[in-house]
Amino acid sequence: MTAHLLTIMVLLVTAMSRLALSAEPEADVPGKAEYRFYCYQCHGYSGDANTLASSYLDPDPRNFTTQNDATLSVGQMIDAVTNGREGTAMVSFSSVLDERQISDVVDYIRKSFMSGSPLKEKYHSVENGWINHERYAGAFPFIQGSLSIDTPWEDLSEDQRRGRRLYESSCVSCHDQPNSESGEAIWELRSVSYPREHYSHRLDPADFVSAASPYARHDVPVEPANMTPQQARGMKLYLDNCEFCHAADGTGSNWIGSFMDPRPRNFNAADFFLLNAPESLRELVKAGIKDSSMPAWRSVLSDDEIDDIIRYMQAAFAVDN
Repeated sequence: MTAHLLTIMVLLVTAMSRLALSAEPEADVPGKAEYRFYCYQCHGYSGDANTLASSYLDPDPRNFTTQNDATLSVGQMIDAVTNGREGTAMVSFSSVLDERQISDVVDYIRKSFMSGSPLKEKYHSVENGWINHERYAGAFPFIQGSLSIDTPWEDLSEDQRRGRRLYESSCVSCHDQPNSESGEAIWELRSVSYPREHYSHRLDPADFVSAASPYARHDVPVEPANMTPQQARGMKLYLDNCEFCHAADGTGSNWIGSFMDPRPRNFNAADFFLLNAPESLRELVKAGIKDSSMPAWRSVLSDDEIDDIIRYMQAAFAVDN
């Protein structure tokens, strides 16, 4: 997996964890809120590292449920959170957490996951909005890998077909491995703009996802009339590489964009003049923007590809500022 895609994935799960924090009032447990914001993406709600991120990381994130005082000391944990661990995805959090917060996080982990008590923190819980999680039981074989997504459609029973539809429409964005025998993800990476507070799963198996969120309108691509071949190519490149943060309509008001700080550039804004200065915009895209989430694309996109994206943006978004 490329560093670029891993960065996108981390942005996605970070936004999901931030949503969880805002959706569920935190109990007055020191370290819990910090854990759910900074640590959950890799280590999981239950501390068992059974996460999507872990399927891409080598070495795996630490599974705290298999640790105890003899195998992992308080000092080791404080050092890891403070300074990171070289050769792993564990980075230093000293720039965002103070000493007290780091101590609280470590204490929370040890009491919640390393005490030997039954785990209470689970993502698919009523408290997290997952009422009657068993309604998704038909998808469980695909999630757990006991039934491969590569199984021919004609070899599936009617119940299994319903389960596969449910899996592909509702579960795959977090549970995309190890469902394919080839070991490859079966979904196309894109912005997820349907937080669970804003949609419902109906019992009708033909309509698993409904009531899209207010962010959905920003996921509708702008398709100018009479596009040139270069603009059409630029549109595909934009949707594959830029939509995740800037939204399909160029506003940066999709779900992911709404959580980023600083916010992604709104290409429709009256003060965005770079569409009229394509040479300057090309260099900015190639080099990235310091102190923002805008990375350098020089190693991902060629100059010709960037130029085609700009041609599409000029046709799709406001340029008469």
